[in-house]
Amino acid sequence: MTTRRNFVLSAAALAAQAVLPANTRAQSAPMQVPTVDSLTIRVITDSSYDTPRAGGNKWVKVRRSGFISRQDFRKALHNEWGLSLALESRIGSDTRHLMLDFGYTPNALLNNMEILGIDGAKMQGLIMSHGHFDHFGGLLGYLEKYRAQLPNDLALHVGGEDNFCNRKNQSGTPGHFSDWGVLDRRDLEKHRVRVVSCEKPTVVMGHAFTTGSITRKSFERVLPNTQVEYFKTKGIGCDIPEANAKAGGKPVADEHIHEHGTCFNLKDRGLVVISSCGHAGIINTARQAMEVSGVKKVHAALGGFHLFPAPDDYLRNTVEAMQKLDPDVIIPMHCSGPGLIAILRSEVSDKVVTSTTGTEFVFGA
Repeated sequence: MTTRRNFVLSAAALAAQAVLPANTRAQSAPMQVPTVDSLTIRVITDSSYDTPRAGGNKWVKVRRSGFISRQDFRKALHNEWGLSLALESRIGSDTRHLMLDFGYTPNALLNNMEILGIDGAKMQGLIMSHGHFDHFGGLLGYLEKYRAQLPNDLALHVGGEDNFCNRKNQSGTPGHFSDWGVLDRRDLEKHRVRVVSCEKPTVVMGHAFTTGSITRKSFERVLPNTQVEYFKTKGIGCDIPEANAKAGGKPVADEHIHEHGTCFNLKDRGLVVISSCGHAGIINTARQAMEVSGVKKVHAALGGFHLFPAPDDYLRNTVEAMQKLDPDVIIPMHCSGPGLIAILRSEVSDKVVTSTTGTEFVFGA
């Protein structure tokens, strides 16, 4: 293999954040990260579909699939709350296929993969950004269909123990069920999936890297989402004794302490930073990627930014901070919200590129 090395937080939530591993509060020297020649990102599942006419800019080629299957007009792309991305990177003649998150249901995931012509058997590694069901709900269905055709040592890269916590609806949050799901490690064992914990920055399959647990340094805060339990119930859930003790053994506001971003260092252009849901903040995530890699240029910031519940002043602060980062491309997905897109179009229209289910983005050569 050839690689080149080149808004207010509750007391309980603050206490949970205090148990973050030391590496998330003070970063060590940058690690060497691979440099890829090209990166193709295909949106398998997102919250909506739009016209096949898709605009890009000089930095990214954009193509959008038709809504209806060419083989069977009775089949169409499914949209649902959640996100799933197929990532294909290239270094010389060496190619990697990764899947980042798996949407809410296996029905939508597998249906869309078929229509988009994405071969699930080609995936060489899997990444889960955080422990919300709308990002891992399709995983077990995918494994049931494709596990026999996947590598024997197949790994799922997770951000840490927090990704396996039981989560509940936070009172007053619309659109979520009271039980927000949990990924049972026994199901992964049944499918012979090796879990790789990425609390620290980690190179993935020689091409990508994850940020590790994201340091919270900017104005950004975790906007209302779920409540989390730092203990197991009937053998299911996470085990984080320090956080559980500080939470008093009760569910507390979810800080997603082990959420991590997925990144690529693109040759001659800089970092492509993917924030799948961005509870820790897209600015925090991008800064973390820069710090752990030593690469000072953010070429593209994309993914869910979890800004649909944010007030206008918070959105404008985010856009102002994004302008200071100066990425060439900004692609909001999933939970970013229409308010953010409206402000981005007003302030940085030359950088913003829209995305829906079935969109393909090609970066680099």
